[in-house]
Amino acid sequence: MHTPASMVMGIVFSPLGLVLVFTAAITPQWREGQARLGMSGPGSVLRLGVKGQGSVDSLLLLRSDGLWESCLQVEQSELKQCWPVAGPYQRDPRVRLTQGLILTSLFLCGIGIVLACIGVRCWTDLPLRGVAATGGLLVVIAGVLSLTALGVYTHNLGILGMSSQGINNPRLPQLSLRAAGSLYFGWLGSCLQVLGGSALLFSFKRPKCPTCPSCPELPACPACRSCPEIANKPDTDVYEVSC
Repeated sequence: MHTPASMVMGIVFSPLGLVLVFTAAITPQWREGQARLGMSGPGSVLRLGVKGQGSVDSLLLLRSDGLWESCLQVEQSELKQCWPVAGPYQRDPRVRLTQGLILTSLFLCGIGIVLACIGVRCWTDLPLRGVAATGGLLVVIAGVLSLTALGVYTHNLGILGMSSQGINNPRLPQLSLRAAGSLYFGWLGSCLQVLGGSALLFSFKRPKCPTCPSCPELPACPACRSCPEIANKPDTDVYEVSC
């Protein structure tokens, strides 16, 4: 069987996009920021955990947030603490919307890839074009959903979870937040999903088959045995004219 190039492209790009979006979803580097924390004064609790640093007046704190986990690390130190997202950041409706869209995207993309694999059907003569194209449509929808989620998060990146009791507490050091690596994985994976799903959508278009030399009104496809010149050929020749 000659598998159309669009199907091959879709069946390669779609799982790759799913892996990248899943990687972005489970990693806590959607946004990151850093701030200096003074070590002087009785309230400096972090200095108890920093040893061998000599006389240190301030520490550089690295903060990163994901969809389900946040982390805090002291630069040039083994001190790192991660915890499930909580507080104003967790309750922010834009964060919740992003979480829901990403989960829906992963589910739809997984179902679409399964349908695409069934539709390609490498073990038979002709692919199930309708099934493969339906899987491609689901993958495209999944890619659009993840792009929407990433767009919402990126647009509001600096203000997510900000409140008088959140990250912006005046008693805590001010963080300068910026996009982090997980966002880039998500953007790349979402684009691959849309690209792979669009390639699978071309499966809806059935290629034009050559006509039978003896009977021009009959198609000369391996699935149609009405053409005498095709029906009388051995199976190896039949596969060669597969459309």
